[in-house]
Amino acid sequence: MSDAELNQFASSPTVHDENELDMSRILKFGIMGTGWIAESYIESIKQMPDIEITAAADLIPGKAEKFFKRYGVEGVKLYPDHNAMLEAHPDLDAVCVCTYNTQHKVCTIDALERGVNVILEKPMTVTLDEAVDIICVEKASGKILSIGFQPRMDENMQMIKKIVQSGELGKVYYIQTGGGRRRGIPNSTFIEKETAGIGALGDIGCYALDMVLHAIGNPKPLTVSGYTSAYFGSNPKYNNPKDAARFDVDDFAAAFIRLEGDVVVDFRIAWAMHIDTPGDTIILGTDGALRIPSTECWNGTVGGPMKLYRDVAGQQVEFEIPLLPCADSFGELFVKKIRSFADAIKNGGEAPVPSMQILYNQAIIDGIAKSAKLGREIEIHIPI
Repeated sequence: MSDAELNQFASSPTVHDENELDMSRILKFGIMGTGWIAESYIESIKQMPDIEITAAADLIPGKAEKFFKRYGVEGVKLYPDHNAMLEAHPDLDAVCVCTYNTQHKVCTIDALERGVNVILEKPMTVTLDEAVDIICVEKASGKILSIGFQPRMDENMQMIKKIVQSGELGKVYYIQTGGGRRRGIPNSTFIEKETAGIGALGDIGCYALDMVLHAIGNPKPLTVSGYTSAYFGSNPKYNNPKDAARFDVDDFAAAFIRLEGDVVVDFRIAWAMHIDTPGDTIILGTDGALRIPSTECWNGTVGGPMKLYRDVAGQQVEFEIPLLPCADSFGELFVKKIRSFADAIKNGGEAPVPSMQILYNQAIIDGIAKSAKLGREIEIHIPI
């Protein structure tokens, strides 16, 4: 493949010019939940002069006050729950749902039903049924609902889809994907079913699934044979005794997934394991293959230059896809995520990460959890 052919996959990072911001309309945002992920939201929004954080809600007394004091944001009206905030601020343009996973459905639906746009942090929900309920309300409301997958904003992640959609790989038939950390259990509210609902499977597994599903056009999942375990999180040898005692979600998950179009996905994800990575992401096609280096942790980009494998003039060859320059792989992507959502509100555009595209992601996660509990392969039924 010539340099000219490789250049077809090149693109330049999009830089937002603050001078182009429409300051005639200041968007009023509310924040539901002031935990860890809300920190990335407030740091990003503080860089956007056309967005004002008007209100926030948190169930834990005093938590929101400390949160905004720490970030030097004044004048935010604080409430003990999300409904009180929505009731007091009917003029909100949008809310950022940064709550526990198990509260995603109720907070998102309540906001949409009041005519408020929503950016919902990942995973979309805990179960498929919850995701379906949200989408039904979203459609009835006519409001924008975008799901918080900031890796889609990364130029190198976008190149994966560009390569697949170019036809260079031919028909894709097998994908290996996943990732994880040798040691990286987040603890806090992430490790209990009451608040998180699911563990590594939903926390970082959703990223690996979206990377490949989005690249191949989001085919419908048909069946899944899943497995989950918690050998590290529940063991005081690898987790502190207090957290090990309350750990009741997965810290490892694996699955074999069949998709529409005769595509199979071999998936594995881990918060903790005795190895540095469960392997690179591999996309096999009838005309070529793509290797995507793994990362130590899901930080929104790829782990190094990708490799494209093909036969050229009867010879087996491989080409390195140079990494595109990108800024901070987490913070800058968060800015792009929220900026694209805000611009969609102002311009009447579509959701940057549509809920219908994440529905199949959620169906797979739900299917893995159910299959693991039953100990057998199951069919995936999506009612919408």
